[in-house]
Amino acid sequence: MVSSTEKMPVEQWDMYEVALRGPTRGNPFLDVELSARFAQDGHSLKVSGFYDGDGVYRIRFMPDRPGRWSYTTVSNSKELHGKRGSFDCTSPRPRSRPQAGRNNHGPVRVANTFHFAYADGTPYRPIGTTCYAWTHQSQQLQKQTLATLKKSPFNKVRMCVFPKHYAYNSSEPALYPFAGTPPDRWDFARFNPAYFRHLERRIAQLRELNIEADVILFHPYDEGHWGFDRMNAQADDRYLRYVIARLAAFRNIWWSLANEFDFMKEKKPTDWDRFFKIVREADPYDHLRSIHNGTVIYDHNEPWCTHASLQNGSAVEDFGRAGLYRDVYRKPIVFDEVKYEGDIPQRWGDLSAEEMVHRFWQGTIAGTYVGHGETYLHPRNIIWWASGGKLRGKSPPRIAFLKQVLDDAPAEGINPIDKWQDLRTAGKPGEYYLIYFGKEKPKQWLFELPRNGLSEGMRFRVEALDTWNMTIRPVPGEFEIVADTTYRYHAKGRKRVTLPGRPWMALRIRRVAGGTIKRRNGERIYGEG
Repeated sequence: MVSSTEKMPVEQWDMYEVALRGPTRGNPFLDVELSARFAQDGHSLKVSGFYDGDGVYRIRFMPDRPGRWSYTTVSNSKELHGKRGSFDCTSPRPRSRPQAGRNNHGPVRVANTFHFAYADGTPYRPIGTTCYAWTHQSQQLQKQTLATLKKSPFNKVRMCVFPKHYAYNSSEPALYPFAGTPPDRWDFARFNPAYFRHLERRIAQLRELNIEADVILFHPYDEGHWGFDRMNAQADDRYLRYVIARLAAFRNIWWSLANEFDFMKEKKPTDWDRFFKIVREADPYDHLRSIHNGTVIYDHNEPWCTHASLQNGSAVEDFGRAGLYRDVYRKPIVFDEVKYEGDIPQRWGDLSAEEMVHRFWQGTIAGTYVGHGETYLHPRNIIWWASGGKLRGKSPPRIAFLKQVLDDAPAEGINPIDKWQDLRTAGKPGEYYLIYFGKEKPKQWLFELPRNGLSEGMRFRVEALDTWNMTIRPVPGEFEIVADTTYRYHAKGRKRVTLPGRPWMALRIRRVAGGTIKRRNGERIYGEG
């Protein structure tokens, strides 16, 4: 038995699957080992297979280059060993605008030290949200969540593999990850394939929406109710390898080792190091990997961390703090939790929409990324942060406005330009600037920029951005710069920009095409700067 995909061409970074019939005696999850070597012109990858129940074994492969691929299986079962096949991989097809929802740019990678890009080089700016247990809700609610996400600005969702037993979400799920009897009598050596089929179906639906699934592998919101947070080391490791074998071929996967890992008191620091090593070794595609903290921050300098996933709302409350993490880790910084917009009694879920948007802009100016969450009280405890459903807050449209700004920013990413002196200004020196005023209420701004990348005669245009009212107002005229001090350039004539005297304002400043104004024999000549 082979799956239908074996006889069809597969796009680069899509999923190719081999399905084989094999033994059902004993415990196939423990007793049968299966992998395959996929090869093309001297390039090869080893991919682990998994048992999917009912005598079916699967091997999933994400080809990373077009062309003809061949494979050979390796197994301790004669029924599965030595199976051979081949398939054609094509380049991703460009989608027309009506079909643009499913653009295949490949998996997301780290780019330019502090930023991200898809495998084909297309910039990716994470605008994430949190829906921890959305796949464990009713089918109707899950469909509503997908419909909401389709219309939202979010391109990443933090979500748990295991169900969640916590405030505002204590109902039992329809499916469980292991064979056994709820709530806590499980055979951790036997997985429930139906549970994981459901999970991967939802991940595939996110992929169709161009949304990354930031999959949380462990979490503390169990406290022994099911016992998934306190399995022994052997069960933990087996679970990780099974999940990776099933999910790694999805191009939209990120691995989050845990949410608030330090609250899982049954685990030791060495356990998390071991988990990272297992994930890195078992995932042939090297998907992004990180871990989320409670009060103790993991050492993201470790080589198995591709980026820092942080909980720290104070870092993006004001200027200058968020960027310090860049200096410490020299990796992309994602503040996946900065508290949530909502009205619950808990202090971590009572941000105003204005404050949530402000924190997004603070992270942006610092050259980092910020994640969203929503925790408005609901009579049936259907809270977005845990269960999904509908968004009720006012921040998502404003986050969408920021996303449009980011989409129009330099491909290399936005970085601080004079990080120890000018905390409001970021961008690309000499070409593009974002200046954010936050809670201040300036009525005018003297055109003045850090000298990095500048020379006299450069000309710029300015737009005033109201980040709350979501408006962009072009400022009349152009601004030609001259040297001011050792460290700054200002506009000739010390021109100023008029502002409305209210909070949440920003400026977008872009260099005029043609660049510098050169002089020859006293004549002004527009040159290519």
